[in-house]
Amino acid sequence: MNKYNLLMLWAVQFILHFSHDAPFYVETCYFKNDQRCPACIRTFILKFGFGRTPEVGTYRHRDGQRGPDRPFIKTSSLFRNNPDVPDIHSPAVTQVKEKVFTSIDLDFCLSSLMHFLLRCYKSICPIYVYFVSVQRQTIPVLMAGKDAVVRSQTGSGKTLAYGVPVVQSLQAADPKIKRSDGPLAVIMVPTRELAKQTFEIFQKLLKPFTWIVPGVLMGGEKRKAEKARLRKGINILISTPGRLVDHIKNTLSIAFSAVRWLILDEADRILDLGFEKDLTVILNAINANGPSRQNVLLSATLTEGLSRLASISMKDPVSIQVSEIPEESRATLSKITVAKAEDGQQADSFAVPENLQQHAVVVPSKLRLVCLAAFILSKCKFDKGQKLIVFVSSCEVVEFLCTLFTTVLCGQRDASTTLKHHSALNFLRLHGNMKQEERMDVFQEFSHCRSGVLICTDVAARGLDLPQVTWIVQYNPPCSVAEYVHRVGRTARIGTRGCSLLFLTPSEVAYMDVLASHSISLSEMKMETLLSVLMKDERFKGRGKWNNKSAQALEQELRERATVLQSDFENVVHASEDSVQTAKKALQSFLRAYTTYPSSAKHIFHIRSLHLGHAAKSFGLRDAPQGLVTKATKRPGAKDKTKNKEKRYSEQFAYFFFVHSSCEYLKEQENHRTPVTTSRSR
Repeated sequence: MNKYNLLMLWAVQFILHFSHDAPFYVETCYFKNDQRCPACIRTFILKFGFGRTPEVGTYRHRDGQRGPDRPFIKTSSLFRNNPDVPDIHSPAVTQVKEKVFTSIDLDFCLSSLMHFLLRCYKSICPIYVYFVSVQRQTIPVLMAGKDAVVRSQTGSGKTLAYGVPVVQSLQAADPKIKRSDGPLAVIMVPTRELAKQTFEIFQKLLKPFTWIVPGVLMGGEKRKAEKARLRKGINILISTPGRLVDHIKNTLSIAFSAVRWLILDEADRILDLGFEKDLTVILNAINANGPSRQNVLLSATLTEGLSRLASISMKDPVSIQVSEIPEESRATLSKITVAKAEDGQQADSFAVPENLQQHAVVVPSKLRLVCLAAFILSKCKFDKGQKLIVFVSSCEVVEFLCTLFTTVLCGQRDASTTLKHHSALNFLRLHGNMKQEERMDVFQEFSHCRSGVLICTDVAARGLDLPQVTWIVQYNPPCSVAEYVHRVGRTARIGTRGCSLLFLTPSEVAYMDVLASHSISLSEMKMETLLSVLMKDERFKGRGKWNNKSAQALEQELRERATVLQSDFENVVHASEDSVQTAKKALQSFLRAYTTYPSSAKHIFHIRSLHLGHAAKSFGLRDAPQGLVTKATKRPGAKDKTKNKEKRYSEQFAYFFFVHSSCEYLKEQENHRTPVTTSRSR
């Protein structure tokens, strides 16, 4: 074979690699069966499938039986082309400690509230011998008639810290209050679920005092029924800001002339959700007719906006902060504050529950979905009695993950597996786009179940007391350290134990330093530890037979099982066009949420640091959907060139062979031409 034929062979290999249209052009070339075409090229063309549709083969099921012909699907490997996973070196910090329980001293026992407090605790909390620290410090201040700004770790009992003084003051009022007096206490909360929970707590507190009527107003309920309750009379009004503003503008029977208490629970979250204008309307309505009142602001974190609100609506408030910052943390905090003052950032130390074990795992983007599924299997299927809350960034991601995990992980491959594992793997969803009735049903079901997984957005990150939650999984990192604190606060509440797990990609490891600067320390959990549970589940067994139990063989088998699980996810996603579109919408919403991180965190969470193909893999998509990159990053005409690249290669390939065959034909004609002699005539 000469050099020219080798060049032709290389051209065929090149076109086969880059073009799916090459078989069509070769099939139509007249020289395909021509003997003058080099034999090596003819053999190569016939061997590698010219003349039939490319990428069609016979699919073999896992049981070894041959199935019907269907397109062969080329997928990328989970464990190739991934960025290196760096080692986590979490700085040594001293976490801010907050004493949850405190003993009852003699002066406090002799107060008139002692009998009332014990009676309330018997109906709400089984641990009524000890008072919570925030209650021990807050109740005397509020009973003295002072305004207060209360900061305490989430899950420390702040609701009772203001609930007990409110009920005590109203039941001791003389003359005795009546239902027709209207609202005497207004309590604002950011979410519907927290409004419902606060209402249930006040119902228990008011069992001895049946003449005091609590009520709740929130979005999703019928306005007509709420107006009827307002006309009858509500003494303790619990509401979300938006619905209360709606009634202020449209309900004539609501009046604030007798309001004595105004309480903003999770006040910073109310401002974060954009209710600042609604709060202004509410404050103006209460100030217009109401007498002087007590104001209470409560939160686990205090922001600049909250301080501004306190200065506007409160008079000489008492600041109550239960956490105790160690001396070394104070020194570190002061240095950070000075260093960040020029950037306008505010460093702060946050108190998290002392019994909370915090972990972080670094996972490449392609392996995120498999690792999350493996972690859920380990805690809910093989370790009974675990309740998990998984926080994600958007409503679309909640819907996608809940549907996908229910289909794949609940063992619907055969009926026996479904019946066996259905009770252990119970997936629920909660986000802001759900109907009110559905949200309440999910809230109640997850509160009363023994084991389950709640996939939700930050709508469940504030104030909710979901009993017996053992693990908090932050699949998408929060936008701020304050949000991190509120998320992990759904577990390890009131002295119980709990754990949290934060998912990070290799490009996001610097977030650990940000948490450390706020006195939050996390321990590393290895990705291999999460995936090891797949060795217990025979549903994800690969085709290989690994009799050798060496470390290398076990690692290879683990990778095969993870690949099988990922293939199951991808098969479910690509089973229909609707499921593909659902996955694409979830990916797009994830990317949109990724662009909303504050500027101070852009060096960690930047959209350009994401590999779109790897991110698509974590949503069960085999290829990155087109159109996710902004058009501004493309050159004019680049899209058309990319679209027509394969066609241009195929046309060049056909033209190349046409020129070759034409030259050979002319050369042959020249060799077989007979010379013609002519005589010159004189």
